[in-house]
Amino acid sequence: MKHRIVTILRIIRTGAINFTRNLSLAAAAMAVMGVTLTIILFSVVAGSAFNHSITQLTNKLNVSVYLSDSVTQPQLDSFLKQLRSQPNVKKATYYSKAQDLAQAKAQNAGNQTLLQGLSETGNVIPAKIQIQPVDPNKIQDIKNFLDKPANLALEDSQTPTSYSGDEKAAIDKIAHATNVIREAGVVAVIVFAMISMLIIFNTIRMAIFNRRDEISIMRLLGASTWFIRGPFVVESVIYGIISALASIALIDVLFAGTANGLQASSLGLLDINYANLFFKSHLWLLLLLQLMIGILIGAVSSVIATRRYLKFKSK
Repeated sequence: MKHRIVTILRIIRTGAINFTRNLSLAAAAMAVMGVTLTIILFSVVAGSAFNHSITQLTNKLNVSVYLSDSVTQPQLDSFLKQLRSQPNVKKATYYSKAQDLAQAKAQNAGNQTLLQGLSETGNVIPAKIQIQPVDPNKIQDIKNFLDKPANLALEDSQTPTSYSGDEKAAIDKIAHATNVIREAGVVAVIVFAMISMLIIFNTIRMAIFNRRDEISIMRLLGASTWFIRGPFVVESVIYGIISALASIALIDVLFAGTANGLQASSLGLLDINYANLFFKSHLWLLLLLQLMIGILIGAVSSVIATRRYLKFKSK
């Protein structure tokens, strides 16, 4: 047991020494791995901020269904019960004609002409049901339910549902933009991870080539296969650790600088203040995630490279 511990410590020490010897070769590998880990970290933090923004927008978005004056109370109760049982309906609130009129007057308190018109013509505003969706991407499911003939018969023929025109386009654009951003982040992570693994692979290959005489002497002296391969793996793991720490520092500067320098609370759907707060509150968890991914990328790349270019005949 003691012999194994000593061997492992020697492998780690040799890997650290080899890392300092090959800083020029390691620079490119660490740079690309740092970019990969930064993209991964940014995707995680930005994804959380996007979800936060989408949740806030979803809470503000609603589908308004305007009811006919001929709808009876039993019909209304049945319609509300069916509507609230829909999977994508988070909340459905009924507003009577009187409540709708009071709301319209409050929203147009400064428009005396409109208020006078409402007073003279009586209450022509229909009752309505405001529907809050669970997922704006699936809001069409609600529209499909409302378009059923039995439900259409309850709606006011003169006032269509609010999920149409500009509001429909805005909801669809938000949902589409969110999906595109998420998919682009996944593709970027995969591409840069493959590039970083390829560069580490070639870096280890060059290191093996530069130390081929040293490796031959170690083999002749009876060094085991993993005693020779181990330092290369340790060297690649150091690449991952340094790249992970660099990515954490870069994202910290990016979010903190953006929030303070631009004095901005958001950039489109990206809430900078929330992203910065999320990053600070989950710093240690994110650091652990980065270290794990960096070590995994480095270790896998070096193991593949050493297995390919350090082949020894078995005794």
